[in-house]
Amino acid sequence: MSGDAVRNLCLFDLDHTLLPIDSDHAFGDFLVRIGWADAQEFRRGNDHYYAQYQAGRLDLDEYIDFTTRPWRTRSPQEQAWVQQRFVEEVVHPNLKPAALDLVRSHQSQGDLVAIVTATNEFVTAPIAAAFGVEHLLAVQLERDAEGAVTGRIRGVPSYQAGKVTRVDQWLASLGLRWEDFGRTSFYSDSPNDLPLLERASDPVATNPSPALEQTAVARGWRILKLFP
Repeated sequence: MSGDAVRNLCLFDLDHTLLPIDSDHAFGDFLVRIGWADAQEFRRGNDHYYAQYQAGRLDLDEYIDFTTRPWRTRSPQEQAWVQQRFVEEVVHPNLKPAALDLVRSHQSQGDLVAIVTATNEFVTAPIAAAFGVEHLLAVQLERDAEGAVTGRIRGVPSYQAGKVTRVDQWLASLGLRWEDFGRTSFYSDSPNDLPLLERASDPVATNPSPALEQTAVARGWRILKLFP
């Protein structure tokens, strides 16, 4: 792919932006429901880390160790099974036409489209596929020599300013730079994404939290409400 072949760049956050749910938190609840995680202990931890994320204080290393613990020692077959069930039972009912149409509109214009999310790749790879998005920049999970997930993060996590770094790295892997695009859109709901919103030429506060909506109004950013 050459820079000349790409007109614009379009980046999407995932949770509460393209989906009306937090997929990471919902996956934790799903593990409890199917009996892979202790209801009281895991749900308490899941809620604790989600509150940290909302407050912009998430200890991501600690959280990844916690959230992968119920499934990372399962067989590859079991892991594939739980991904499929989660997508069928939780994700698909939350694929909203407005979000699907938004993604497709950018794709139909020839934009280079990617999802950039702080949720890990195990949870989000099937979701990106459900949206028909080829490029996913999610938190990468370290694997040992046998290919098993260790509970640690590989590389720079796509969280807060790390999202900008990961986009830089991804574009470089394609032989591209920010400057190769006419416009760069980024859709997000969260103040955690301010570094990438500020990097985009067209930041869009999408289903924004009250804090991000206040910032968007002050800075004259576009505000988009995809969901009721």
